[in-house]
Parts: sequence; structure tokens; C-alpha cells
Amino acid sequence: MQRELAGTRGLDLWLSSGATIEDAWTEVVRLHPALAPGRPALRFARNGAYAPAETTLGEGDEVAMIPPVSGGSEAESRILEIRTEPFGAAILTDLGERLATPEDGAVVGFLGVTRRSPGTPAPGQEAEAARHSGRSVESLTYETHASMALAVMGEIADEIATRFGVTRLAIVHRDGEVPLGEPSVAIVACAPHRDAAFEAARYAIDETKARAPIWKAEQFEDGHVWIGDPARSGPAQG
Repeated sequence: MQRELAGTRGLDLWLSSGATIEDAWTEVVRLHPALAPGRPALRFARNGAYAPAETTLGEGDEVAMIPPVSGGSEAESRILEIRTEPFGAAILTDLGERLATPEDGAVVGFLGVTRRSPGTPAPGQEAEAARHSGRSVESLTYETHASMALAVMGEIADEIATRFGVTRLAIVHRDGEVPLGEPSVAIVACAPHRDAAFEAARYAIDETKARAPIWKAEQFEDGHVWIGDPARSGPAQG
């Protein structure tokens, strides 16, 4: 729809430092005013991953302005994202509104947040963990193999559809530093009945933590400790 209205599939834009996706959209509309009425139905993506309009852009970023996609429903069915920008508890409402249909009687959301107490150190990090024993965690830092993490999330979503019959699912995970008390992962599952939605959400967070190539370091005042266990290459058995 946008290609037809604008007469082009893509544009090169020059924006000021600190510009956001919304600023990019404003510039696109300045060049092609006919696109303006479509704004309420748009979703945005930066470099191949869905992103909110307030996301800050950098040199060379690719922004996609995504109008409604084919599929026969206004609701999205699957949202899998790695985000570098912070998000708060309101993300559960946003994801639920994007996923839920009138047939859904249950929308289950889960937030994983940074806690003060340390976790289990990764193999080889025991000595460093002992050095910080008794201290409080100040923040978490995540590093991801983004393309593989998204592929694993897709596998998990496929398994959830097969096991629980839940096809409307969101898994959104942070990359970068997450301060104390802020969310690092959000899960939303929508289904006609609550049991399936609860089971889907629990499976999504458990399998994402066990299998997605996402690494976590607990940050202390004078150092950090990597946390975790060897990745599991497939679904839990049993």
C-alpha cells in the first residue's frame, strides 16, 4: 500500500543526531504526504526487528514502515524481538493488544526483572562470584547472538503451538544493560482458555532461558560475574 502511494519501495533519509523512528516517519510523510493517514495502523522495525516509534536511530540503520500484513486478522500472531532499548511493565498491555482476538478469554503476561540478589555463576566463574559474595547486584548486562536467538524463539513458538494449541505468543528480550528492578524479558500468551495460556507462557520463559543464545552478567561495584548453565540444544524431555 505504501509503495503504491509513494511510488517507491525505499528512501534514503538524512536525519539529525538522536533522531528516532518517529522522526524518520515524519520525514517520510513530509516527502510523501499521502502516507500520513496510515499512521495509526503502522508497525515499525529497525534492522529487521520490530521496534517502538521512540527507538533512537544510528547511521546506516534501516527502518521499515510496516502497514497491516496479510493473514486475515487484525491481530498479530507472533512477536519475537531482541530490543536494545528499555521497556517497562506497559509492554505487557501493548503486546496483549497486538496479539489478542475476540476469541481469546485469557491473556497471560510475564515480566522478568533484575533482582538484587545474585544468581548461580556460570561454570568457571565460581572464584569471581566468591569475590563478590555478600554484595548486591547493581544491574545486569545481556549479550545476544540476535539472529540465532530469534530463530530459537521461533522454534519455541512452534513447539508451543503444537503442545498447547497456543498460536498468539510474544517473546521480547533485552540486549545491553538493564538496571535493578527493570524488565529484561516479557512474555505474553493469548488463548481461548486460561490453562493453555498459562502453560504456554511458562514454557516460553523456561525454554528461552535454557536454549536461546543470550548471555547475562551480573554487574557489581568493581566487577561482574557471568551467570548461567550450558545451553540446552532442544526441548526439555518429559
